[in-house]
Amino acid sequence: MTNTIDNYTPKSEFLKVMLERGFIHQCTNPEELDKRLQSSVVSAYIGFDCTASSLHVGSLVQIMMLRHLQKSGHRPIALMGGGTTKIGDPSGKDESRKILTYDKIDQNMEGIKTSFTRYLNFGDGPSDAIMPNNADWLDSIMYIDLLRNVGPHFTINRMLTFESVKMRLDRENPLTFLEFNYMILQAYDFVELQRRAGCVMQMGGSDQWGNIINGVELNRRMDQKEVFGLTTPLITLASGAKMGKTASGAVWLNENLCSSYDFWQFWRNTADEDVGRFLALFTELPMDEVRRLEALQGQEINEAKKVLANAVTQMLHGKEAANKAEETAKKAFEDHSLAANLPTIEIIKSDLEDGIPVSELYIKAALGNSKGEVRRLIKGGGAKINDQKITDGEMIVSLDHLNDQGNIKLSAGKKRHILVMLK
Repeated sequence: MTNTIDNYTPKSEFLKVMLERGFIHQCTNPEELDKRLQSSVVSAYIGFDCTASSLHVGSLVQIMMLRHLQKSGHRPIALMGGGTTKIGDPSGKDESRKILTYDKIDQNMEGIKTSFTRYLNFGDGPSDAIMPNNADWLDSIMYIDLLRNVGPHFTINRMLTFESVKMRLDRENPLTFLEFNYMILQAYDFVELQRRAGCVMQMGGSDQWGNIINGVELNRRMDQKEVFGLTTPLITLASGAKMGKTASGAVWLNENLCSSYDFWQFWRNTADEDVGRFLALFTELPMDEVRRLEALQGQEINEAKKVLANAVTQMLHGKEAANKAEETAKKAFEDHSLAANLPTIEIIKSDLEDGIPVSELYIKAALGNSKGEVRRLIKGGGAKINDQKITDGEMIVSLDHLNDQGNIKLSAGKKRHILVMLK
């Protein structure tokens, strides 16, 4: 089975865009897939498990793939993992996921759904997106029937060769029988989507390649159908850190978990080495413009970062929110003025009357994860209150620290700021 597109020049719009913008890592039978994409409307899916109430920016590559698929005239399927989340995907994990209650999974699913409407058009047309839930078929499946009908197409020998399994075994971390079943159920999802929605392609990150191949082979064995798989490269930051994580936590897509300002600031802080790659992956700017911006040097690269931040934020939160975030950043960092649009936290007035240790206030504001981390920030000169450097790690913050606007501005370094407001 062909798993590379390196020596093939695609003709279909979707594969050309995917290749030019850096989305493709592996692909099954690219020649035949390319023909299918040219001759008919192709339905393709990506699965999203409901382990949190929002997706974070680490999922944006997959969402952008679905968006490009739709813009090139095909039908995206955003599969909600209401069923598979009850088990947990072991791929890329050193330990078992926490088992969530069914109610929590349903709540998470509702939160996740809100992000997709910004990127995809849903409806009943040929290329309109759909959002099925694999609980619709997995919850009603009879286990003995699954073993009899699907089980014979999997061998333990082969399953033990998959990276998600080998990693756990090599590190002597437990892999539960529950998780071991995940790859079978994901493959079965592909069969059900092929039967129910005419889906002929599964897409995902490179860590899903083994699971995707299982689904391709299961479709062929059970229904004699040729389907396809396509994966993206692992997206990491220039620092080597995982995409979507920062020192203060995940960068969520839902605004109730990450403000549009913080979202904008995440992209504005992109490393110089990542700017061109991220413009190609996360925006729809023409590639000629991407290459022009990527070539900027010195201070000019900061303009490219603002273009990136504005484009990505506008797509998710709207043009007004992106403009507001840029203006807030300009006031806070270039004009050195207090910006009312900075992210905020609220504390009870009586807490300030009694006084709060500065380390505790920084932790409440998510500008530090521990007292030790805050002390190191203060010692390094990176902590400020109302733009004045904090020198005393034992400082008590009180009502005396309120500024003329009745707030307290906390800063961690040059780019992270929070307004403390009274309830």
